Formats: sequence, C-alpha cells, structure tokens
Amino acid sequence: MLTSLLINDSGFADQAKIILSPNFDNRPNKSNINLIVIHNISLPPRTYGGNSIIDLFTNKLNPDDHEYFKSISNLKVSSHFLIRRDGSLIQFVSCLDRAWHAGESSWNQVNHCNDFSIGIELEGSDYDIFEPEQYKCLEKLIQSILKKYPIECIVGHSDIAPSRKTDPGPYFDWTRIESYAEKLSYKR
Repeated sequence: MLTSLLINDSGFADQAKIILSPNFDNRPNKSNINLIVIHNISLPPRTYGGNSIIDLFTNKLNPDDHEYFKSISNLKVSSHFLIRRDGSLIQFVSCLDRAWHAGESSWNQVNHCNDFSIGIELEGSDYDIFEPEQYKCLEKLIQSILKKYPIECIVGHSDIAPSRKTDPGPYFDWTRIESYAEKLSYKR
C-alpha cells in the first residue's frame, strides 16, 4: 500500500516499480503535459495477474502463449503507468517522454493525445469492477501528477478515441476522482 507518492524531476514515481519499455519517444516541441488518460487492460481479456501486460509493453509477448496474443504480439505500445489489481504500481515510461498508449486520438480539438498526456492503465476490463486498492493507488498517483504537471483534464480512453475505444469502461467509478477533476480548468 502506497503511503505517499512523488514524481521526481526525471518523471518517475518514487514508489513505483520501474520496468522500462522501449516503446516511447520524445514529446514534440516539449509539449505541455496537460492531460491524464485512464485505460483498462487485461491479457488475455478478463484474465488478471501474470506478466502478459508487462510482456506486451516490453515487446516480449509470446504469440504462442494464447490465441489472443497472435493478433497483438507485434504491437509496439506502452503506457506510463499500470495499476495492478492489488494496487501495486508499475511505471514503464518517464512522464517526460511520450508513451504510446492513446493511438489515433483527439481532445479539446487537439489531435495526437500521446504528445501531451500521461497514460494510466488499470488492470481490468469493461466487464468487471475495479478493486478498492486500485482506486487508492490511482488517487495517490493523480495527486502526485497534479502537483508536478499543469494537468487540465482527466479523461478515459473512450473520451479521446470514441469511435474505437470503450475503456476504462462502464465499471470505472468516476466519482472516485471527481474531487480532483473539480480543480481542473475544464471538465471531462
């Protein structure tokens, strides 16, 4: 259980387990980091635990381990953070760098959300509730990000790519983070 969480000047959370992903690059023109995007992920779908998400984000996913992996094992994707079902936090990419989590996306009439966002994956799916420990970790992570970067809004992947994404899904409880959203300059 995280007691406190700080993002250092290198863009890493002091309480996160660091597993570096090769799937990132520089933010263009030192873009302002002003958006948090919340996702869900489980590999295989609706299967929790194990290292499959880590393997996907580090390009080590074996396509022979599950039929579903055959269609995604060649993807080059990442996220800044992953919050496991038990509330543990893993960081794959510095907040200062561009993780590859949003894909084709747009928010507030600005395209390419990866350029200016921080991606947070919750281990979960559109069909299952998230665990209390995940919300506790998410709340601490959001607090630390808001202290470090000029975040204007917190959105779901479905908000920035509505024609192709549904996450974090109907079981994500937005009321758990409403108090943070109230402090932002524009709302979800």
